[in-house]
Amino acid sequence: MFEPARRFAAACALAVVYLAPPSLALAQNPYLQVSTSEPKYTAIVMDARSGEVLYAQRPDSIRYPASVTKVMTLYLTFEALASGRLHLTDYIIVSPLAAAQPATKLGLRAGDTITVQDAMYAMAVHSANDMAVAMAERIGGTESRFASLMTAKAQQLGMTNTRYVNANGLPDTRQVSSARDLATLTRAVLRDYPQYYRFFSQESFTYRGKTMYNTNHLLGKMPGVDGLKTGFTSAAGFNLAASAMRNGNRLIAVVMGGSSGAVRNANVEGLLLTGFDVMERRARGERLLMTQNLFEAAPYSYPPPYAYPTARSQVALGEGDADPIGVVLTRSTLRPGAVAVSSSMAAATGVSPAQRKTPVR
Repeated sequence: MFEPARRFAAACALAVVYLAPPSLALAQNPYLQVSTSEPKYTAIVMDARSGEVLYAQRPDSIRYPASVTKVMTLYLTFEALASGRLHLTDYIIVSPLAAAQPATKLGLRAGDTITVQDAMYAMAVHSANDMAVAMAERIGGTESRFASLMTAKAQQLGMTNTRYVNANGLPDTRQVSSARDLATLTRAVLRDYPQYYRFFSQESFTYRGKTMYNTNHLLGKMPGVDGLKTGFTSAAGFNLAASAMRNGNRLIAVVMGGSSGAVRNANVEGLLLTGFDVMERRARGERLLMTQNLFEAAPYSYPPPYAYPTARSQVALGEGDADPIGVVLTRSTLRPGAVAVSSSMAAATGVSPAQRKTPVR
């Protein structure tokens, strides 16, 4: 049972360098840009029922949400449906702006129409950027006005590190969030609109004869995982907000800044497995924290990380995002003795036991 947790702990040690989170800076500067030279990885595990944080690794550090942005777009859509301002059978007209969005997209032309329900599935399953803009314009009149509504809702929900400027998560340095905020948003979806959570649970979606598969590959793979959203841009890294239910317990896990989709998915799986194990042991009367179950050594001071900036421009297409932002590759040192990387870890991280005390990229 603990092997996935050990895999996660090792991946965490490889990916994370302890830095002071810049969460307070966002209030002072709403146009704060995320430093691409700062290690991207952050994570959190939350009990969906109580809101208790079982585990957190720099959860308030400001990051780019990428396509996880669409969870808020859909939250406001759920709100419009629940209030009667919108209906699943209503039609949306695709504007030139929506049609011009880059891939991933459904690919409708300007002037085409689509039902609200199909647009929602396209966003939740296929991460369709064009449908996010079309929905934003349908509800808010314009995408920019809808983005203001998104930010206002985020503040209302307690997402203090979040600012939205678009509806789909395509790259914009002003659009930021944090792992804690995305977990808070996920919990709000589960709490406020459980009747619409099924949109995040759909493993595939067929439209006009074309079948699209969910970008959340833990669906159908890890028992208990039943929804939420992935995201990726070069600047953001690989993000995933996921929720799972086992033995009456529902947990939320968010990973941001994963180095690859496979490592991100393994991290989320390890977080959830360990979280459920903690909940089960608590139910048997044990008193423990999730960090104890991850075999983490006590933190101590050590020299700051060193970086070799290697700027490069690239366009990365995947999971709903296209990213023209330049990337700065960063290397960081492991905390000595933090985790011993086993041979089984090599497949998940690409790091052999002989490399565990050397800088990794």
